[in-house]
Amino acid sequence: MFIQTEVTPNPATLKFLPGRVVMSEGTLDFRSAEEAAVSPLAENLFSIPGVVGIFFGHDFITVTKDDADWQHLRPAILGMIMEHFMSGAPLLRNDAAGDDDTGDEFFDEGDEDTVTMIKDLLETRVRPAVAQDGGDITFRGYKEGIVYLSMRGACAGCPSSTATLSHGIQNLMRHFIPEVQEVRQI
Repeated sequence: MFIQTEVTPNPATLKFLPGRVVMSEGTLDFRSAEEAAVSPLAENLFSIPGVVGIFFGHDFITVTKDDADWQHLRPAILGMIMEHFMSGAPLLRNDAAGDDDTGDEFFDEGDEDTVTMIKDLLETRVRPAVAQDGGDITFRGYKEGIVYLSMRGACAGCPSSTATLSHGIQNLMRHFIPEVQEVRQI
């Protein structure tokens, strides 16, 4: 089994590509060992000193570290991922499932058409690009011309996420949807 490793715009996060589907549906973001209890793989990765975040995407895993050195972490992470997939163990325990939602959405009923266009742009243009960088972005709400988004995986805490939101996503939204005035991260 060959696992590719890619850098992400977030220097504290690496993207691991095991060459197979990780999550057939949805995504999962773990920010603590306690949250990772639903996944044997995530739980094992959190046992590596220095690992502070795990994100499962469709065909990738991103791992976020504290101030530890990638030179020491990478071999241990690669070993854990390889061992997990070679063993045939399930990614999740029991009936746990991937979930793209990080909370309830909010918007006025009168804005439903605008929200539909926002979600379509996110699905077709933004999320695929963000997944390339080892993360995910989801719609959280829309109110008074402001789009609220949640960034996860490599994008959460990334130094360039503010620029991505204001220069990339906001400009895209404003171009296609004149009602959008601003994009903010939740």
